[in-house]
Amino acid sequence: MSATDGTGSQQMLASALLMAFVGSGGVVLVGFFFPSFVGQALGGQTWLVLALVFFGSGLGYLAALPYERIRPDVSSESSLLRIRRGSVRAVLSDLVSVHDPVTLGLPILVFTLYFGFQFTFPGTTAAVVDGLTNSVLRGLGPVLLGTVLLSVGYCAVLLFSAWGDVKLGGEDVEPTYTYPTYFALVFTAGIAAGIVFWGPAEALFHYRQPPPYFDVAAGSEAAIGAALVYALFHWGISAWSAYAVVGIPIAYFVFERGAPLRVSSILTPFLGVDGLDSSWSRLVDTLAVFATIGGVATSIALVSQQFLAGVEYQWGVPPGGLGPVLFVGGIAAVYVLSAVSGLHRGIRRIAGLTVVLFGLFALLLLVVGPRAFIAERAPAALGAYVVNFVPMSLYATGSWVTEWTVWNWAWWFSWAPFAGMFLAALSRGRRLRTVAFTSVVATSAATGVWFLVFGGTSLSIQHTGRTDVLAAIAERGGSEAVAGFPLLSALPLGDLLLFLFLALIVVFMVTSADTSTLIAAILASRRGVAPSRGSIAIWGAFQAAVALAVLLVGGAESLQALAVLTGAPFAILALLSLSGLSLALYREERGQDHTSIVRQAFDRLPEIQTHHDVEPPDRKQ
Repeated sequence: MSATDGTGSQQMLASALLMAFVGSGGVVLVGFFFPSFVGQALGGQTWLVLALVFFGSGLGYLAALPYERIRPDVSSESSLLRIRRGSVRAVLSDLVSVHDPVTLGLPILVFTLYFGFQFTFPGTTAAVVDGLTNSVLRGLGPVLLGTVLLSVGYCAVLLFSAWGDVKLGGEDVEPTYTYPTYFALVFTAGIAAGIVFWGPAEALFHYRQPPPYFDVAAGSEAAIGAALVYALFHWGISAWSAYAVVGIPIAYFVFERGAPLRVSSILTPFLGVDGLDSSWSRLVDTLAVFATIGGVATSIALVSQQFLAGVEYQWGVPPGGLGPVLFVGGIAAVYVLSAVSGLHRGIRRIAGLTVVLFGLFALLLLVVGPRAFIAERAPAALGAYVVNFVPMSLYATGSWVTEWTVWNWAWWFSWAPFAGMFLAALSRGRRLRTVAFTSVVATSAATGVWFLVFGGTSLSIQHTGRTDVLAAIAERGGSEAVAGFPLLSALPLGDLLLFLFLALIVVFMVTSADTSTLIAAILASRRGVAPSRGSIAIWGAFQAAVALAVLLVGGAESLQALAVLTGAPFAILALLSLSGLSLALYREERGQDHTSIVRQAFDRLPEIQTHHDVEPPDRKQ
C-alpha cells in the first residue's frame, strides 16, 4: 500500500473534507433531531445529499489523512495488497497492459448481457434465473449443507490440533497489525451492511413463519425461541466458516509455498506454484471477480433502499427518482477513496470506526430495549443453538430449508473468494489457530450478540403489540428495508438510534465495498503486477455501475440469485482446498515442533501444581 506521508494535495483534500463534514453536520444534526423545525422547507433529495455529504466527508477525511507506518520494519512495498501510484494517462494503458484480458473482460461481458436481457425481457430473464437457481440449490442442497458442517469441523481441528500451531511466514515473522485491528478488518470486510439490513428483520420472519425443524405455531411463545435460534444459526459459526476454509488455504500456500495472492492459489497442491498461470486458475479467479462484483453490488442496491427508506421515514419526504443515483454515487465516491488510499489508511480506519459504532449501537439498544426479555430469551436460544447445531446442520427437508438455509450457505460461499483472500493477506505472522479463531469464533460471537439483542428487541415489540413491524413491512410490499425504522422509533432515544442506524448502514457498506474493489483489482491484474490507483477506481466505478443498473433497470433478486449460483462451485472448491491443505500440512508439518492447544494446557498443569503444592521449608524436616 502507499505509505507516503501526506503531500500538499492530500492535506488540502483532508481539510476540504473536514470543512464539508463540519458544515453539513450542523444542518443534518439539527434537521434530524428536530424534524419539526425543518418541515417541508427542503425536499427529500436535498436531505439525502446533505446526509451523504455528512457521512461521506467524515469517512473521506479518515481515508485522506496521512498515516505513520504500523511498524518501522514493515515496508509498503512488501505488502501483498500494495497499490501502484500512476498518472491519469496511465489508467487507459493499464487496462491493456496490467489486466488479464479474460479476468477483466468476461465479468464485464456477463454483466452487460444480463442487464441487456433484464431491460429487454425482464419477465423471461427473472424466470430463467430463478428457475436455474432453484434447481441448483435444490439439487446441491445436501452438498452445501454437508460442506458447511465439514467446514465447521475443519476449523475446530485447526483450533485444537497441532496444525493450528503453524505460524504463517515462519516463527520470526510478526503480525503487521495489533489483534483488535486484525479483528476489525476481518469482521467488517466479511459482513457488510447485511447485518444491519437483516438484524431487525430475520427473526421476525422466522417468528411469522417458523422453521419446520422446530414444528411450533406461528406467532407463539415457542416461535420466539425458534426464530432466535435460526437467526444465530444463519449468521453464526457455519456462515463464517465458509470464509475460513477458503482464506486459510490461500494464506498457507501464499506464505509457506510462495504462491501469489490469488483465490486460485487454493489449487497449489494440485497444479504447483508454477502451474497457477493455467486456464483452470484463470477460471477460478474470473469466477471470483464475478461473484465479488455481483454480491457486493447487489448489497449496495439493497441497502440503498434501506437508507432511502430511513430518509423518507425520518423527514416524511420521498427522495424521488434521483435518490438511488445520489446514494450509489455518494457511497461509491467514499469507498473508492478509501480503497485507493490503501489498507493502512482508509480501509483500516473506517473498519475501526465501524466496530466502535457497531458496539455503541448494540450497547445503547440493550440499555433502552427490553432487557428482561433479552436476558430471559438469549441464554435459552444460545443453549438451543448449541444443542441442536448438528441436527439443524443436517436437516434438509422441505422448501423452507432451501429458501433459507441452503440459500444462505450459497450466499456466504459466494462472498468467500474476496473475504477469504483478504483474510489471507492480513494473516501473515499469525498462527493458523488464531486465524481460525478470529474468522469463525470471534466474528460469530459479535454477530450472535447483535442478533440476540436486535432480534430479541424486534420480537419483543412485535409479540407484545407495541409496534407491528410486520405490518409496516407488508405496507411496503414485503420489503425488509423498512423494518428497523418503526422498531427503533418505538424505543426511548429513538432519534439517536435512528441516526446511528443510518450511520451503520453507510460504514458497513463502505468497509466491504472498499475491500471488494481492491480485491477485484488485484484478481484482474496480471500475476506479479500490483493494481494502480486508476485501475482500482475503475473497478470501484464498475461495481457502482452494476449496483445502479440494479436499481434503475431492476432485477436485484435475479442478480443476487446469479451471485448465489457462484457459491455452489466455490463450496466444491472449498472441499478441494481443504483436502489439498490437509495433504500439505501432513507432508510439510509432520515432525515439526507444533503443539496442540490441549497439549499446551496439559503441559502447564505440572507447573501449576508444583507452584501450589510446594511445602514451606519448615515442614520439610
